[in-house]
Amino acid sequence: MRAPATKNPALKAPATKTPAVKALVRKIESSTPAHRDRAVDGLRALALLAVPTGHWLLGGFTLSDDGAIHNASPLGTFSGLAPVSWVLQMLGIFFLVGGYASVLSYRRRKGSTRAWLGGRLARLGRPVLGVTAVWAALLPVLHFGLGVPVDTLRTASTLVIQPLWFVGVYTVVTALTPLCVRAARRLGAWAAAPLLGSVAVVDFLRYGPYADAVPSWLSLLNVLPGWMFAYQLGASWGEGRVTRRHAWGLLLGGAALFAALLLVFGYPASMVGVPGEARTNSHPPSLLVLALAAAQSGAAILLRERIGALLGRPALWAPVVVVNLSAMTILCWHQTAMLTAAIPASYAGGVAGLVGAPDSVGWILARLAWMPVFAGLLLLIGRYARVFEAPWAKTGPARRTLAGLLAAGFAVFALGLA
Repeated sequence: MRAPATKNPALKAPATKTPAVKALVRKIESSTPAHRDRAVDGLRALALLAVPTGHWLLGGFTLSDDGAIHNASPLGTFSGLAPVSWVLQMLGIFFLVGGYASVLSYRRRKGSTRAWLGGRLARLGRPVLGVTAVWAALLPVLHFGLGVPVDTLRTASTLVIQPLWFVGVYTVVTALTPLCVRAARRLGAWAAAPLLGSVAVVDFLRYGPYADAVPSWLSLLNVLPGWMFAYQLGASWGEGRVTRRHAWGLLLGGAALFAALLLVFGYPASMVGVPGEARTNSHPPSLLVLALAAAQSGAAILLRERIGALLGRPALWAPVVVVNLSAMTILCWHQTAMLTAAIPASYAGGVAGLVGAPDSVGWILARLAWMPVFAGLLLLIGRYARVFEAPWAKTGPARRTLAGLLAAGFAVFALGLA
């Protein structure tokens, strides 16, 4: 998840002035090292932007009689939109390039493995601690000061913490990078096969003929191998053990498995959870998620050179750099951006495409119109929230302890434990 080695003045640049934008593009281009793998950074940026796009497009709100907002999804009415989730579910690509970048970083490390892991995990943890601590401080202000209903705050807290599970899983697989490297050197592209097999076995047990006798917690066994599959592919790729022949196998084999699971074995079509549905593909990941990740990974590897050539253009490369430098800010705060618009709208009794049942074509069109507003709010929030991505060199132990306590309190509230 390492960002390009350039400074990020974009949030301070007056984007409306063409000369300033051109100057920024030139500055980013000139400060990009020649050895930078632009294709990998481009894939990471694409996968990252798919997260807020998916949440903003497929996440809606209904309004209860007491004025509280509750989660809803247009997929409950428009099941034909499921293929949209196939495009927007790009976490397989994110883990693929994460494994690739981690291997290169691990190989170039100057200190011990422990120090290397500590640095990478700290970069993941600081933004998560920041957003949860800020929300913990906001909750009493919103409720007691502004009268926001408790149910609205629970909905908001659930949405804020929802993307953060990814950080936890990514932290674990990052910590396993040394093992992934050894597996890649020994087994090459096939190092990911046991992870695929593990998920297939668990899916057979929980969906097969003896499903009624299987405890519900068994599905949790898919969490680590399910998301580590693409990361291991990335580690093998970074070790130079994935050829174009392997990539074609991933693309065609993944696509064939994906089709078989949908058409023959009755897997849910949506890659994200749909309210009211008994089964979900992503929490925890099912074999369908791995099939999609395999196909996406194969396509990404095959297109690497073309993507790299395309991003050789400074005007296309500059946005990729800006997105990568703000990766954790985008991940942690994009739901807050949507809530910043939705919570005030709930006091108006509902606003088309924002708060109101997502059950019409009109809602879809209105939500599309809201997307630029969410993006603008995220830019505004990110201007100040990016401080949490920087090292907390001037933050004393007392403030760190307070932030940790606030974050823990928010997690308890968001998970419904209090």
